[in-house]
Amino acid sequence: MNATSAAVAAALTFTWCGMVLGISFLEAPLKFRAPGVTVPVGLGIGRIVFRVLNRIEAVLAAGVVAAVAAGGPPVAVAVPTAVAAATLAAQLLAIRPGLNRRSDRVLAGEELLRSRAHHVYVATESVKVLALLALGAAALHTLAA
Repeated sequence: MNATSAAVAAALTFTWCGMVLGISFLEAPLKFRAPGVTVPVGLGIGRIVFRVLNRIEAVLAAGVVAAVAAGGPPVAVAVPTAVAAATLAAQLLAIRPGLNRRSDRVLAGEELLRSRAHHVYVATESVKVLALLALGAAALHTLAA
């Protein structure tokens, strides 16, 4: 993999990973612990934050895929790139729509039990973070080689 592609891929990857860690694993769970934040208020904030995060993720993913594709990647770079991109696609196309429909119902005043789809989303976020860490490390390794 050429040095420019590896450097761009690493920078975009670690930016993407940091955003996911900061939002999904810090902001999202902590906002519900703040005084006065009700479930509907937290859901409303979360929907806005995740909508923006997902748009930024899509841009970063496109940049990562383009940088990796342009660089003639080794398998150690190509596989985690595919896993991260596919995981994001699954979240956006399969998981988030259901979560959005459910949050619409909660925001409309329905009392619902906890959703298993939320746990699936958290699991896919974990897979995505691990893929991004592997990708970033592999991209940096190609720079050092």
